[in-house]
Amino acid sequence: MLRLEIVSFRVVLFLAILCTAKAGLPLVATTWGFTNATLRAYQSLTVGEFDPIEALVEGCSVCEREQCDGTVGFGGSPDENGETTLDAMLMDGKTMDIGAVAALRDVKHAAEVAKYVLRNTKHTLLAGSQATDFAVMMGFKRESLQTDASKSMWSAWKNNHCQPNFWKNVIPSPSMSCGPYEPVSANSVQPDPIAELASDRSGYDFGQYNHDTISMIVINEEGHVVAGTSTNGARHKIPGRVGDSPIPGAGAYADSEVGAAVATGDGDVMMRFLPSLLAVEAMRNGVDPTEAGQQAIARIAKYYPSFVGGIVVVTKEGRYGAACHGMNEFPYSVADGTEANGAVRVLTVKC
Repeated sequence: MLRLEIVSFRVVLFLAILCTAKAGLPLVATTWGFTNATLRAYQSLTVGEFDPIEALVEGCSVCEREQCDGTVGFGGSPDENGETTLDAMLMDGKTMDIGAVAALRDVKHAAEVAKYVLRNTKHTLLAGSQATDFAVMMGFKRESLQTDASKSMWSAWKNNHCQPNFWKNVIPSPSMSCGPYEPVSANSVQPDPIAELASDRSGYDFGQYNHDTISMIVINEEGHVVAGTSTNGARHKIPGRVGDSPIPGAGAYADSEVGAAVATGDGDVMMRFLPSLLAVEAMRNGVDPTEAGQQAIARIAKYYPSFVGGIVVVTKEGRYGAACHGMNEFPYSVADGTEANGAVRVLTVKC
């Protein structure tokens, strides 16, 4: 009986190893197929000998400049007023320090501004116009984040009766009107039955080209783990909305004693469950990174079966995996010490 139990344990262990990639440090892992960003971070870490936080900023900044899929950086995801605002976060898994900005206005370099919050303040998160004032104080240029593309996107949405939007329980009906709105509780009017389906997220079309947050994990040869995010948020959001990206444990979480996890997708839902923290804590308890990601995603799907999202999970040794929900597949990119010259690989997990 004892021998049978040992054999069974070995089979389970073998299957767990099969579903998770082998380790190799240094490592950079990034949501989606943002290979230019992944390569830049990896080269900064290795050839440039940048510290992991600097390498992380370098990688995220590539997508901010390239406006990856129109969902990172300036000129994308206009809110209901047509304005683009930015969210970003950096987390140092060695010190557990965090720097983040939310609803940042009129400054293009959100990840770098987050670095100044991390290194030059005792705060964790700065938001809105005050975050812009801070950035200007740190030497950043104030400039519009709108482009012809974002203006056109906003105009098309307005001409389509502001559909889809993020309102519920208001009048006039948000399924047919642009507002302004009043809460239904202030009037003797029944709630909009369409807006009442709070758990149905299918109408928001999250995923590629609409909320591809760049979320990145960087680990150097010494095992210093960091993670971060950068995004322009949800398209046509209510002004002032902040998603999961700058929230510790939601968009990203890093702990050099365990590893890191980063998420992307429907941030309004995902931030309610802190999936990145859940995945890291699962690994702390011995769970394989792929299974840790699946557990975190399953926790969300239990309550929001139509949500769209993905997560990338990495151990401190450099083993990695991913999980997703609501998409056909979820691509993510990796560069690590198992490949010559840190060649970037795009891997895909089925949802």
